Amino acid sequence: MATDLTADSGTVPLAAEPGATHGGRRLDQPNHPIAKFVFVALIVGALGYAGYSILADTSHVGEQMATHVFAFLIVALVIALGFEFVNGFHDTANAVATVIYTNSMPAPLAVMWSGTFNFLGVLLSSGAVAYTIVTLLPVDLILHVGSSAGYAMIFALLLAAVLWNLATWYVGLPNSSSHTLIGSVLGVGLANQLISSGSKGGTAGVDWSQAYGVLSGLFWSPLIGFVCAFALLYAMKAVIRTPGLYREPVGDTPPPGPIRALLIFTCTLVSFFHGSNDGQKGMGLIMLILIGCAPTAYALNRTMPASATAAFIETAKTGVAPFAMRAGTIDPNTDHARTTLVAALQQRKADDARVYGAITTLSADISQRIQAYGAISNIPAAATGNLRNDMYLVLDTSKLITKAKDASTRFRPAELKAIDGYQKNLEQGTRYIPIWVKLAVAIALGLGTMVGWRRIVKTVGERIGKTHLTYGMGATAELVAGLTIAFADKMAVPVSTTHILTSGVAGASLANRAGLQFRTIRNMVLAWVLTLPAAMILSGGLYWILLQFVS
Repeated sequence: MATDLTADSGTVPLAAEPGATHGGRRLDQPNHPIAKFVFVALIVGALGYAGYSILADTSHVGEQMATHVFAFLIVALVIALGFEFVNGFHDTANAVATVIYTNSMPAPLAVMWSGTFNFLGVLLSSGAVAYTIVTLLPVDLILHVGSSAGYAMIFALLLAAVLWNLATWYVGLPNSSSHTLIGSVLGVGLANQLISSGSKGGTAGVDWSQAYGVLSGLFWSPLIGFVCAFALLYAMKAVIRTPGLYREPVGDTPPPGPIRALLIFTCTLVSFFHGSNDGQKGMGLIMLILIGCAPTAYALNRTMPASATAAFIETAKTGVAPFAMRAGTIDPNTDHARTTLVAALQQRKADDARVYGAITTLSADISQRIQAYGAISNIPAAATGNLRNDMYLVLDTSKLITKAKDASTRFRPAELKAIDGYQKNLEQGTRYIPIWVKLAVAIALGLGTMVGWRRIVKTVGERIGKTHLTYGMGATAELVAGLTIAFADKMAVPVSTTHILTSGVAGASLANRAGLQFRTIRNMVLAWVLTLPAAMILSGGLYWILLQFVS
């Protein structure tokens, strides 16, 4: 019997296969009248807080933004937060589907619960994933993010990500926001490479070595979710012989206490780590916007205390020494050093004595400037952009060298440790996220969780397996998803909550001998396969169009 995907609009349905039997859950309970007021108040408050924070941060360092730059900043910030809002109701519906379809929590309470833990996940995140996404962008656009091409890049990838997410949500496909954003980033990089090929030799494109690591995580994580959920439920059925755990709910009756607690725990786990991983993607985009529009306030971490300056200088000396020893004759010209490091990053070739010498020269200049000013917080506006770019060049070039397969044969363990310490200090000085950015993203993601979730919930809860979701199926799928995302977060790798959890539900369905609705699985796989190229084409096209207006 064909089942419409949603009850609230005439969208393209994902029909259930003949013979599929599902007990429908009530997903349309009305919210309390005060909920809309609180919702709007939180949105207005978050935007107001963000605007106030920007004005406070820029005035503190004496930075004056032109009216058109400030207008661009506000529009870009709204779109970036809009991406996280859409991400919330697109991805987090996966976390609440299991507790709703097992009667563990009523739908309104489940989405509020999930939204709260998404909020906490964002606030407590490390920020490492944020800059993993950013480093996929072309070197020249990152160094000149405040240029017209930089503005075109930001708008193109933001708009492409939001548009594709909304399109797949509209037809109820559990599409990955991570795939969408990364596809948008890669599309901008490829477009930039094609456009610049005539004058720059086509080197200002995608960092494919970095992209390979990111795409590997996106590829393998759903397979891990499927296999691990299948194996876990299969093992549970052999060890925990509690028949009620593997049966579907009866009517609207909640599960027994321990089972209910387990399901709520796994929902909490997925929600928290979804916020921790996915929320960082919006943070990275917002930091790009802030660095481009207000470099004096945000290009460097001005919260670093003056007492940290001496340690930074000392770490720089010990961290650069291994490069200086292998550099041969060192060219002291800083302009030559910058040119050498930019070329090394563009071409992904850094195993060269000239590159080692350039790192030594530029690092010495960075240390001299910071020491002269006494602290990063004292760097004047005129010197901020150049210093940030120099620190970025040294950091990423040295990482390119130390992450090479033969790094352990070219450097001693003690030398690699010294370089790593210097890299961490450079990251602390350039790759930070203000608390107000985390809070704004947390509110956007948390609020997004509380709206628009019905479409995806129906797909996850009713259209993957041929029988109703059981307690064991829901618990194993979410437990595997939560732990996989937590591990990825620790490794600073962006992954897809959607694909991990939906593949986990599919794996648990097979382990429970529930069978799969292959029409839905086919559509999900198509979304998985098509998202990257579709987002790349969309963002690349938008980037080219926007360049025509700003150039």
